[in-house]
Amino acid sequence: MTVGQALVGFLGHQWTVDGDVRERTIPGIFGIFGHGNVAGLGQAIAQANAREPDLLPYHQARNEQAMVHQAVGYARMHRRRGTFACAASVGPGAANMLTGAALATANRLPALLLPSDTFATRVADPVLQQLEMPHDTSVQVTDAFKPLSKFFDRVDRPEQLFSIALAAMRVLTDPAETGAVTIALPEDVQAEVLDVPDEFLADREWHIRRPLPERGPIERAAAAIREAKAPIIVAGGGVLYSGAENDLRDFVEHSGIPVGTSQAGGGVLPWDHANYLGGIGSTGTTAANRLAADADVVIGIGTRYSDFTTASRTVFQNPDVTFVNINITSFDAYKHGSQLPVIADAAEALRSLRELLDDYAVPSEFAARAASEKQTWDASVDAAFEPSGLALPGQSEIIGAVQGASDPRDVIVQAAGSLPGDLHKLWRVRDALGYHVEYAFSCMGYEIAGGLGVRRGADAAGENDRDVIVMVGDGSYLMLHTELVTAVAEGLKIIVIIVQNHGYASIGHLSETTGSARFGTQYRTLDERARNFQGEQTLPIDLAANARSYGVDVIEVEQTASAIDDLSEAIATAKASDTSTVIHINSDPLLYAPDGEVWWDVPVAPVAELESTRNAYTDYQTQKARQRPLLG
Repeated sequence: MTVGQALVGFLGHQWTVDGDVRERTIPGIFGIFGHGNVAGLGQAIAQANAREPDLLPYHQARNEQAMVHQAVGYARMHRRRGTFACAASVGPGAANMLTGAALATANRLPALLLPSDTFATRVADPVLQQLEMPHDTSVQVTDAFKPLSKFFDRVDRPEQLFSIALAAMRVLTDPAETGAVTIALPEDVQAEVLDVPDEFLADREWHIRRPLPERGPIERAAAAIREAKAPIIVAGGGVLYSGAENDLRDFVEHSGIPVGTSQAGGGVLPWDHANYLGGIGSTGTTAANRLAADADVVIGIGTRYSDFTTASRTVFQNPDVTFVNINITSFDAYKHGSQLPVIADAAEALRSLRELLDDYAVPSEFAARAASEKQTWDASVDAAFEPSGLALPGQSEIIGAVQGASDPRDVIVQAAGSLPGDLHKLWRVRDALGYHVEYAFSCMGYEIAGGLGVRRGADAAGENDRDVIVMVGDGSYLMLHTELVTAVAEGLKIIVIIVQNHGYASIGHLSETTGSARFGTQYRTLDERARNFQGEQTLPIDLAANARSYGVDVIEVEQTASAIDDLSEAIATAKASDTSTVIHINSDPLLYAPDGEVWWDVPVAPVAELESTRNAYTDYQTQKARQRPLLG
């Protein structure tokens, strides 16, 4: 067999086992072919398709970055038990996958990347699309994957394939290590022949580790919680990847401890659960942030404590606060100087805490305060969802309309811009897997490709009752919209809602708060005299026509007083359809969602000629004074 044929055969026989669940680790492969892989891996995929099409089904994509986004979307939908392989050619094809690699690793989500490399033998040197670095002629594009991957290796000789493939699968299926897993494949080696043992091509199972908490750390954590008068839980994606949402519910219903979530943790409890306060941190709710400010014990479960989750270390203001960090990885468990790290699977740790704290409950006055704050915030959301009757509605109204027209098991998909912050505050999650916001890397362009990955994941799980609703701003849409063609080619149904505000709404607002007056954040024609894009003339862009040209159904919501009602009707139409639909609506980027009363640290120039910058720096100093040097 060739190296390419052996690798394809190997990948088709890998299985992930998680308790009673057994599924394909690599259910398919994306590939864009060039001279670097068409004769090697490309031939192997074609041969497998001809002989055994279900072994490793092939899927096209329109951009190499989008292949990885689809793999990540699928992986989250399957709680990290499965992902796709992504094959690219040398040079620009491989380089296009770098953003996807960083996104997968930042999100702790598995993706298998198979970028091609230049000739290992160097018989053709330099080959087309090869880098040439005089100080080190061995350096190639694939070397850029090293800092972006949780595992990297290069198959320079055919016999290396066996150990490399097995090592790659170990990392891909390890919840403590997973992320982008990269195997670089020189184009000549892909087509070289080797003897392949039967064992290499046999079915192999990879059992996901669910480590129990050690007795000492979990008992110390329980002792700290037992003394707490105002505890709060920060739940992250690790709760969902562990399948621990029912264990979390049992624990908080017994103890009364309220829960705030990171972006990745959305869905760990339904929005109307008595103990759920909503998102926490810079894009969080007043309910979660007010209680977090006074919390004496913070219990992090499966969270990596990003700066948004901690509001740049300002959300937890109690000077005597104690942190219990429960995480499957020691890197995250010890983060920010935590005094009480617990390295364990989320579900296992919660079950242990439930047993150790069987007689514990939060004080009644604290429980009453949490309930009151939740009620206050829920009323704020109700008000934000109320249609204004404006021809250009605010984003909160748009989210409210999407919420109202969606079903409980539908999945909302987003990644970048102002929408993640507003969704974190406002979206009322009703299903554990119903909230899919990629916010570890917050990659513009993720949304449509990631949504297709979610669609594939739902279909593979037999969950055809879920609609996948992608919300995307015009800035992010323009970054990577061509995967709509993939939706048409494979008959994959997603609903895409383009919210057009003629610029970068999130960074525009941030630009104002840091004193730069939205410079360079609006889509305007060039003012030749001022040499900027700050004028009033918007660009004559027709994103609806662009989407229509790809072959999807398109519904345009007109700028009238009934825009929100029309949007609701459009979503109902899209949900009733069997094919993908793009809905286009214009919005006012200056109408903001309710404030969560916290901050995000973006440095402001301390010296400036612009008065707006000087004023912003004064406010920055005030906020900066609230930062804690360490969480612990």
